[in-house]
Amino acid sequence: MAIQDIIREVFLVDAAVQQRLLEFGQQIAIFMALIVISLLVGRLIPLIIQLAIHSLAPADIAAGYRQIIGPYRRSLANTIALVLIALNLKVLEDFPGLLSLFNFLVYLALALNAGWLLSRLLYQIIRLYGVKIVQRFNHDADDFILVVESLINATIIFFGMIFFAQSQNLNLISVLAGLGVVGLAVSFAARETIAQVIGSIVLYLDRPYLPGEYVRVSFNPKDEDVYGRVESIGIRSTKIRVAGKNTLVIAPNSLMVAKDIENISRGSKVMALLYLDFPQPLRDQERALAREVIEASITGIYGVEPLSAKVALYDPEGEPGSRARVSFFLLSSGQNSLSLRKRLVDVAKEDITQRLAAYSLQFVMQEPMLYVNSPVTR
Repeated sequence: MAIQDIIREVFLVDAAVQQRLLEFGQQIAIFMALIVISLLVGRLIPLIIQLAIHSLAPADIAAGYRQIIGPYRRSLANTIALVLIALNLKVLEDFPGLLSLFNFLVYLALALNAGWLLSRLLYQIIRLYGVKIVQRFNHDADDFILVVESLINATIIFFGMIFFAQSQNLNLISVLAGLGVVGLAVSFAARETIAQVIGSIVLYLDRPYLPGEYVRVSFNPKDEDVYGRVESIGIRSTKIRVAGKNTLVIAPNSLMVAKDIENISRGSKVMALLYLDFPQPLRDQERALAREVIEASITGIYGVEPLSAKVALYDPEGEPGSRARVSFFLLSSGQNSLSLRKRLVDVAKEDITQRLAAYSLQFVMQEPMLYVNSPVTR
């Protein structure tokens, strides 16, 4: 007995319905067979690629493939299988309802799996190669990579939604308009967080300070400035360890961008040493006079760090007379001003000579000693 006769006797249906059921069964069988083939091909392609790379590619490329693709080979196989299944959905075009159902499920799974796979692969690439690149530019790698990963994930989610909407024949203009409305609502609800993230991007691009540097910031005009060491620059805030108190100030990055920041660590200063040899030992009154004249000459130079001038008068052992050791710091923000202030040291030398000569104090001054780029720690 034929299959049509069995179906007609069991289900009591006419010939047209029987034919339709047979076609439906055949299409489902073909589609299921294609799914099995797609799964097998999806498993086979990554193995072929791996064998080809290990056999033909250089060792460093093979190692990179193993580190980046290796942990997610199963996810890659699933993505390839879903792509093949999506291409075979045309088998069900005679059954629009079933086609719509499978089209929704397959493309949803494809968008989620492909988005997750792309996110993980980019994560591996950034961790393996991005850290070295970031460290070359003196960035704090961990914080910077967190910002980059967040931006990449947001971009993947956005394009994943566009891909899924296009696969469902949705109006992209309506989808984008809806996303715009949702984005506007989210921006109003989380405008502080968005401002902090944007502030983080500005800080990473402009780099007014880096972790480990000392800064001075005025958060409250009625209170004293906050001076401390930058511990970290996060996605939403900057942490500053206050000097002396050892407390931690956590300031939003949006606030740090808007404030005037004095970067103490990036200030350069020159330490100058002058030695004055007096042929005769100085009495106490002459020592006080010499100290006063020297300090007045040094502090009169523009660019000398306040209270940095130190004058030490002593009688060297085994040598006649007295010696004065003068040390002070010259601040500078650029090489040109630094050279100018070095020349001012010579001016101070001449001024000291003239003033002490007016009091009949004879001495011989050695050539000044300069130590350039001494770090600012005060």
